[in-house]
Amino acid sequence: MAHESFESEEVAALLNENYISIKVDREERPDIDNIYMAVCQAMTGHGGWPLTLFLTPDKKPFFAGTYFPKSRRHGRSGMMELLAQIAEKWNENHEKIQEIGEQVIADTTSRLLEHQAGGSVSEATLHKAFQMYERAFEAEYGGFGNAPKFPTSHNLSFLLRYHKKTGQEEALGMVEKTLDAMHRGGIYDHIGYGFSRYSVDEKWLVPHFEKMLYDNALLAITYTEAYQVTGKISYKEVAEQIFTYVLRDMTDEGGAFYSAEDADSEGEEGKFYVWKPDEVVNVLGAEEGDLFCELYDITEEGNFEGHNIPNLIGMRIETFATRKQIPTEALRQRIEASRQKLFAHREERIHPGKDDKILTSWNGLMIVALAKAARAYEQPVYAQAAAKAADFLLKHLRREDGRLLARYRDGEAAFLGYVDDYAFLVWGLIELYEANFELRYLQEAIQLNEEMLRLFWDDEKGGLFFYGSDGEQLLTRPKEIYDGAMPSGNSAAALNMLRLSKLTYDAQLSQKADRQLEAFAGAVSQYPIGHSLMLAAIDFAYSDSSEIVIAGAAEANETQQMLSIVQRTFLPNALIILHPKGSAGEEVRKLIPLVQDKLALGGKPTAYVCQNFACQAPTADISELAELLDGQQFDS
Repeated sequence: MAHESFESEEVAALLNENYISIKVDREERPDIDNIYMAVCQAMTGHGGWPLTLFLTPDKKPFFAGTYFPKSRRHGRSGMMELLAQIAEKWNENHEKIQEIGEQVIADTTSRLLEHQAGGSVSEATLHKAFQMYERAFEAEYGGFGNAPKFPTSHNLSFLLRYHKKTGQEEALGMVEKTLDAMHRGGIYDHIGYGFSRYSVDEKWLVPHFEKMLYDNALLAITYTEAYQVTGKISYKEVAEQIFTYVLRDMTDEGGAFYSAEDADSEGEEGKFYVWKPDEVVNVLGAEEGDLFCELYDITEEGNFEGHNIPNLIGMRIETFATRKQIPTEALRQRIEASRQKLFAHREERIHPGKDDKILTSWNGLMIVALAKAARAYEQPVYAQAAAKAADFLLKHLRREDGRLLARYRDGEAAFLGYVDDYAFLVWGLIELYEANFELRYLQEAIQLNEEMLRLFWDDEKGGLFFYGSDGEQLLTRPKEIYDGAMPSGNSAAALNMLRLSKLTYDAQLSQKADRQLEAFAGAVSQYPIGHSLMLAAIDFAYSDSSEIVIAGAAEANETQQMLSIVQRTFLPNALIILHPKGSAGEEVRKLIPLVQDKLALGGKPTAYVCQNFACQAPTADISELAELLDGQQFDS
């Protein structure tokens, strides 16, 4: 529409004659997008982008749709005709249109309130969700449902938790099948790394080539957790390759992360990413080029509009190595050398456009991913990157009064932060504390969580509104609970509140967390697989609380070894705390009461492994700590 209509002088003339035109960046103003998408769905039965709405001067919507061509085509109304017709009807009887607008607002408000059915939560919802995932699972290529297929990796993260809780191998099987298939598919960039937005087919072959920061953050989280559960190096490699891409191509010099890369370049979707065999051979030479093409399905016929998306859908490297009678490790080295040459060659192409907005919410998710990876892989560089991003947000995306803002670009921070901004950043700061144990990040998380509750909490019904009490008052004030392509702020906030309340012994916050779960219990129990991160919060709430305290000098080798054992283990519902010596320990005791009596015994670093605040005998033996973690059934 941007090219067909909004750059057309004919369309512009009609718009300027009868309308005030407003273009909204939905990533900067998700509150507007949230409400008017509900309008479109209420009026047409479906939604999508681009989203096109017509409003009365007092902002009442009366006509909605998605894509409109410039002129009528294939039975679809065109912008030229539409603009003329609506202007004519407004001039003839604008009172009638005002009435339509009033009715649309009433219908939309009702629609937005549908999911806010309260109730009580229970572990039964978790079992119901697993059964629904089993039914929706697509066994041949992984994922859930039919094409188009979205990664929605938080579904997989829930299944990892369910597997840990119940021992259900089917849950782990669904996760592994999907993660393996997505990585082998064309949705993954095998040359430069990172995942595209979604796959248009069931095989994960042909992506919508746009790369989004939040998708890559969420996928990095899930691949890291899958590595912790299975120990499979392939999952670690994928997560680290995602970070290679993000830190190389999507990171501002200040340490924060950009939002997205476009799907198209030079006016063609995917042009930057596709190959012809002769181009590969020209770069690599005949022998290595033919080898790479055979492995990655690069043929003369092509697998995408006459071109090729590199993929491993039909071939595993191990199988290919056997077929070619090449040792697997030697083949991997040759393929990696070829990949690097192809990447360097591809860098000379015209790149897709980059959306260099820095969004607080999406950055929060990448901080979560980096912090989790720093622990699981024992890579301090990831914790450093997460800390640098967090420091950027805390410095540049907060006003002097502490109010969080949503977007930063070219030195300007703007737009009052939404619930997602608060919830995802608080999540990131909690994870970052557990990666580097710098207490200031936990302190910031607590402070931001308090402000979030002050600005967004619904005292009457519980739950968090999408925009703050100090924000622009729109047609209605919705709450988002659906964990779709991106999890909802309400789900992340529930998990945050549960963790923070147990860390700080905050009874009021614990009550808020319980009410947060109850506020949406009806919707979650009705369709649990639409609320996968909220399921993780329910799992946390209904699991025995697990607390692991390592007491000792932070720099001591034995302390670091103990922390390493704990951090490598998949314990998603455990609270992990370092109780250092000296003044730093005093600060920790002020904030986290449960460490008060947990000291380094005999001057040696000591581990306390507890459930429901009842602890096993403390140990200074590293191997004994490992046995405690293996032997104790954490519902974590």
